[in-house]
Amino acid sequence: MLFKRPQNRHVVILGNGIAGVTTALALRRRDRKARITIVSGETEYFYSRPALMYLYMGHMRLQNTQPYEPKFWRQRDINLHKGWVERIDLSAHRLMFSEGGSLDFDQLVIATGSQPNKFGWPGQDLKRVHGLYSLQDLASLEAISDQIKHAVIVGGGLIGIELAEMLHSRGKKVTILSREQTYWDNAMPREESVMVGDVINAGGIELRSGTELKEIQGDAEGRACAVVTGAGDRIECQFVGLTAGVRPNIGVLKDSKLPTGRGVLCDFNFRTQDEDVFTCGDCAEIVTPEGERNRIEQLWYTGKMHGEVLGAVLAGEDVSYDRGIWFNSAKFLDLEWHTYGQVPPAGFPQPPGLRSVYWENKARRLAFRLVLDTDGAVVGVNAMGIRYRHRVCERWIAEKRPLDYVLSHLSEGNFDPEFYRRYEAEIVGTFQEQSR
Repeated sequence: MLFKRPQNRHVVILGNGIAGVTTALALRRRDRKARITIVSGETEYFYSRPALMYLYMGHMRLQNTQPYEPKFWRQRDINLHKGWVERIDLSAHRLMFSEGGSLDFDQLVIATGSQPNKFGWPGQDLKRVHGLYSLQDLASLEAISDQIKHAVIVGGGLIGIELAEMLHSRGKKVTILSREQTYWDNAMPREESVMVGDVINAGGIELRSGTELKEIQGDAEGRACAVVTGAGDRIECQFVGLTAGVRPNIGVLKDSKLPTGRGVLCDFNFRTQDEDVFTCGDCAEIVTPEGERNRIEQLWYTGKMHGEVLGAVLAGEDVSYDRGIWFNSAKFLDLEWHTYGQVPPAGFPQPPGLRSVYWENKARRLAFRLVLDTDGAVVGVNAMGIRYRHRVCERWIAEKRPLDYVLSHLSEGNFDPEFYRRYEAEIVGTFQEQSR
């Protein structure tokens, strides 16, 4: 549906993460007249959130994580307002700030991101207990680092292993409590999940799989001093990191009438039920056709894609969001992971009609998996410790290439550095044997 663009409008974007900033830049490229303001209480300038761990580990400084110099925003006539929004008055088109003052808007983009999950654990609000999402979280961790001898991380996944690696890099003893039977098995198949767990334990970090948090205990000063597991084990610690996933950060909307579910409800143009309010990024909940689960996408690259589409929509273009073929990548200590398309994780019921062929080199901790549909076409690729090009894997999946074709072109996808050993011959031999 074509969106009618008001003239001389003030577009306010609440949140300066990747989704909000991309929205601002995409709109500015198309509209030089609109007044654009980005609002954030966290920091004045946009920075790369995935780089938080490198700040703590001393590999980077904050200015190194900022893709754009301060003058960049002035040159593009984009205003930056630093302040925490306490309330949104939709009828008055006004943001109210906790430190006083207000800001009026004609159109509002809610891009407030996400926040760490809490599940009502006793002691979850004690001092020395928090997640890793913002610069404020990083500052809090830095302030108590000298007090930490043993840290307990609750929850696995990407943020969990990053926080564990950060603390381990400073010589802290680290224990991860993961309720899954193998590490992050709600995101990857069993064999790869086991491999990641082995890498974590071998790296000097204690991984307790199949273990849930029962409570966090505090000392006389209200600081976390121990956790108790579901099995009754007590682990003394001086920091508890909450990394059991994230949820949309929509608390600022609690007194508004804007429809929300888990996140801010929107369509595939990122429009809400208020014609002047839009949303994107981690906090957006895209309403899908009946019978399908609404989509909340909380990845860096999806946030960027959301922003590109919403910027075009705000400029009056008739475009809708289409994520395309799923992909993701991460690093678990020194083990790289790349995934493309459909790769069913072990922690969920396996979809009918899919099968996979799998190769693993246990000694070198390498693995490669292709997932096939009932017609024998490749629908998913999973690589551990071996780099495969995104565009090549995406093309195989989009073109529904059969296994034989992919095996004969396997080397085209590999982009390991020069002089790295190649394993394509071993992989092909294993897959051909498994396919007989």
